[in-house]
Amino acid sequence: QVQLVESGGGLVQAGGSLRLSCAASERTLSTYAMGWFRQAPGKEREFVAAIDWNGNNLYYTDSVKGRFTISRDNAKITVYLRMNSLKPEDTAVYYCAADGRTSRLRAGIVSHDYWGQGTQVTVSS
Repeated sequence: QVQLVESGGGLVQAGGSLRLSCAASERTLSTYAMGWFRQAPGKEREFVAAIDWNGNNLYYTDSVKGRFTISRDNAKITVYLRMNSLKPEDTAVYYCAADGRTSRLRAGIVSHDYWGQGTQVTVSS
């Protein structure tokens, strides 16, 4: 059974940085597009960033462009989200996900229900 395990969340002051990690349990996911989503209290889950299987194509939602960077290490079957210049509005539970295509991730579609359990990011003002 495929598992995605996030780590790296926490409490940080506005302007600070965090790096989230998402480790996959199956090596086949090194051939999948990977993405990050977030869900703030009272809001729907939203797309944050995605990376294709070889790291050549990156996608971001507008609100995080220039502040967040997605990357991956296929040898470790791990995807990362470096978050700089954090703002209180970035506060949310962050989830990683895997799918065969970045286009589906960007549309919020995650085939096979490959989701992590989430990690909390709280940015204080």
